[in-house]
Amino acid sequence: MSLKQVAIAFDQLLNALLGGYADETLSARAHRTQSPLERYINLIFFWDENHCRASYQSELERRQLPPQYRS
Repeated sequence: MSLKQVAIAFDQLLNALLGGYADETLSARAHRTQSPLERYINLIFFWDENHCRASYQSELERRQLPPQYRS
């Protein structure tokens, strides 16, 4: 079990509970919707420059999915 995969699953669950898409992270949603939360999320992940934008790009490229599901 990968801790990163568990963190992504928890993030997606939290996003869904807050009214977002089930297969999208809260960070990606914050960037996609230009939410004011994006600034605060980026501060939490200070070591990951532009974390929310990178998460959104990761969603677009389907990098969070197993290799078999990527196009």
